[in-house]
Amino acid sequence: MTAPQPGSSAAAHAQTLQDFQHNLASVRERIAEAERAAGREPGSVRLLPVSKTVPEERLRIAIGAGMDYLGENKVQEAARKAENLADIPNLKFSVIGHLQTNKAKYVARFAHEFQALDNLRQATALQRRLELEDRTLDVFVQVNTSAEESKFGLAPEDTAPFLTQLPAFDRLRVRGLMTLAIFSSDTERVRACFVRLRELRERLRQQAPDTVGLDELSMGMSGDFELAIAEGASVVRVGQAIFGARALPDSHYWPGFAG
Repeated sequence: MTAPQPGSSAAAHAQTLQDFQHNLASVRERIAEAERAAGREPGSVRLLPVSKTVPEERLRIAIGAGMDYLGENKVQEAARKAENLADIPNLKFSVIGHLQTNKAKYVARFAHEFQALDNLRQATALQRRLELEDRTLDVFVQVNTSAEESKFGLAPEDTAPFLTQLPAFDRLRVRGLMTLAIFSSDTERVRACFVRLRELRERLRQQAPDTVGLDELSMGMSGDFELAIAEGASVVRVGQAIFGARALPDSHYWPGFAG
């Protein structure tokens, strides 16, 4: 394996089955330790490996190491991978990046989950396409808890009105909320983003429609998922700690995210 850069949250660059098994085991142990430290039930946190930029040949090795759910930011990249890996049984894809409505047709066709729902135009486009495909889709509502103008997601105060409109879209199964924390070495600023999402979820539970599920919180990535678990994450999105450092910076995939 190629060694990660000093101070990076990335793992060594995984190439072989043994590399992936090692990195996966390491991340899963970190998750388990974070669950224990937070007094959480073992297995209460789902690991979503983020496979953006990873080519299909490496993904086949990673899947052999035990991955059956992959997170992708770019819709067309994800659609290509879903087609090229269609021979692998039970493989699922989660789209975790911003969705332009003209690409809803792709998500409706192949994705099992969409984690960046933040406007009614998306919901309408997905509903229409899912009806044509005769499918349903698990969705998370994205909330901008860092208040950064460069990030997508609803403002916390706009989330409740948005949720009240979602029962009209019966092909969308709302599972919970998602956020991207601020990219900072100040752990308390990062933690605050996770606290805001958890506290918002607790308030929304008192007023959300019965058909809107708020059991899940998707928050935390390679560099901060232990903090997210301490604050209630049920899904963590981990890429570089499994696959290794990417050639392109995260700002290429996450608006407002530098590094």
